[in-house]
Amino acid sequence: MHPVLFLILAALLIVSALCVVLQPSPVRSALSLVVTLFLMAVTFLLLDAQLVAALQVVVYAGAIVVLFLFVIMLLNLRDEPRALARLGTQATALVLGSLFLLALIRFLVTPPKLSASASAATGMATPVSADFGSAQVLAERLFTHYLLAFEVTSVLLLVAIIGAVVLAKRKLV
Repeated sequence: MHPVLFLILAALLIVSALCVVLQPSPVRSALSLVVTLFLMAVTFLLLDAQLVAALQVVVYAGAIVVLFLFVIMLLNLRDEPRALARLGTQATALVLGSLFLLALIRFLVTPPKLSASASAATGMATPVSADFGSAQVLAERLFTHYLLAFEVTSVLLLVAIIGAVVLAKRKLV
């Protein structure tokens, strides 16, 4: 992937991710999440990970965001008037945000230099195998090494749906 294209995609991803967090409306926030997930899929496509890009669109942008929107609509969330944050909270957020921005600028201007042993330890010097990212390798890894995490995630999503239904039912009664 060309570095300029990566920087453009990264900037768009950051903007859309900030929109997810900063949108006052939960529906607009969920739609910004869809944009973020599609941009991630484009990034995966440009990195020659077509399977991961397809899974990103189908699983996350399709199923998970539809689930989020279903829960938002079920809970009947409305825009509430924003409470004014206290001055201390605003000052703390400003200081922490400024420190993060300065650290990011410093990292972009002078990236850390890796020694030869450090780059070898991270695996950057080794070539990628031919079957890397294939559906068979991904499925084998997902259903053997990460089976517990996969099942816990599905149970958490089920509990979230049940919780949303219970909360919505209490409001109706």
